[in-house]
Amino acid sequence: MSRIAYVNGRYVRHADAVVHIEDRGYQFADGVYEVCEVAHGYIIDQTRHLDRLARSLSELRIDWPVSRRALEFIIREVVRRNRVTNGMVYLQISRGVAPREHAFPYPPTRPSLVVTAKRLDRAANEAKAEQGVRVITVPENRWERVDIKTVGLLPNVLAKQKAKEHGAAEAWFVDPDGTVKEGASTNAWIVTWEGKLVTRPADFGILRGVTRTTVMDVAARLGLEVEERPFTVEEAKSAREAFITAATTLVMPVIEIDDHPVANGEPGSIALALRREFFDIAEKVGAC
Repeated sequence: MSRIAYVNGRYVRHADAVVHIEDRGYQFADGVYEVCEVAHGYIIDQTRHLDRLARSLSELRIDWPVSRRALEFIIREVVRRNRVTNGMVYLQISRGVAPREHAFPYPPTRPSLVVTAKRLDRAANEAKAEQGVRVITVPENRWERVDIKTVGLLPNVLAKQKAKEHGAAEAWFVDPDGTVKEGASTNAWIVTWEGKLVTRPADFGILRGVTRTTVMDVAARLGLEVEERPFTVEEAKSAREAFITAATTLVMPVIEIDDHPVANGEPGSIALALRREFFDIAEKVGAC
């Protein structure tokens, strides 16, 4: 079966999906995106993802290309047409097509909208969680507004490639003072020896992860305390546990940081418990 994409009002074969060469997302990274997990036929945490999308659009002064209700329908339809039961749905909105000039086009152009979906190997992701993953650290070199989920991700791409070359799954950005910001595509967490969950405050220094927020709800259900504060790389290396969170990885235990094992080098019980309970708390929207 051919994959299907939605591009600016049309459902087309994925192989035939195109955007204009003067789309500002292509030329300036002048756009935003969201990724929702699809699990067991449900779109996970769609409301929170679209709430964050609304904020990103507002911060960049980009209009909605369609109404929110229409976008919800398009997301479901793309998932349905691709027969995705377990996987992800990706949506991207740019400022639109206009002659290349840095300032916003005037009169304003219609924003571009692309939605795609694909299947992911859920069993492989579960196996990875049972083994845990490794991370490396890299110096923070991104712009200050990483709280906006833009498509301008070149530093993240380079960090992720460096992690791959070191046999790691993720790279954590680290400030000059030695504190961890977040991963190239995830939020970073540790668990203290007292059992307290620690993650950096989601102000203007990191992206307010949707999965991060839902994990806080799961922690509350399990009676776990969450403390939002910076933590250093050294504190992470000596922590009881570490883990990362994102829509397509959920809660993923970290067993090694910069070749240094975390605790006994095995996935931690708290991270695994958060992962097990996640879907009992997360919002689930039927895709069909």
